[in-house]
Amino acid sequence: MPKHRVLTEFGMGTSLRRQDYTQAARRGLQDALWHNSINMAELFGFPKEAMLIDVEVGVQAPDQVDTAALMEVFPYGQPTIHVTQGGLDIPRPDGNPTVIANVAINVSFQMERA
Repeated sequence: MPKHRVLTEFGMGTSLRRQDYTQAARRGLQDALWHNSINMAELFGFPKEAMLIDVEVGVQAPDQVDTAALMEVFPYGQPTIHVTQGGLDIPRPDGNPTVIANVAINVSFQMERA
């Protein structure tokens, strides 16, 4: 059965002082998820576990993001997380940048197109 995307949501997260790329990504992920009550599974008559969740995270230091920690944010569904170069590090006077992570979430289901 083909995979069909039914929702895309965006979020942004920061780590103001600790340069914690995982925390910035987690906050961006929560920002995207918490913006809306995502009831796509119920809308299409699927169990929540059937949600295929593709997450794209953009940060300046992708190798410093703990994807296992990000997986803990999802209470259900089948998430996959891809971290790539992106986001923004904003210089601060003390030399430690503020970290910004950008996140995109796509929710899909395996279903026939009507």
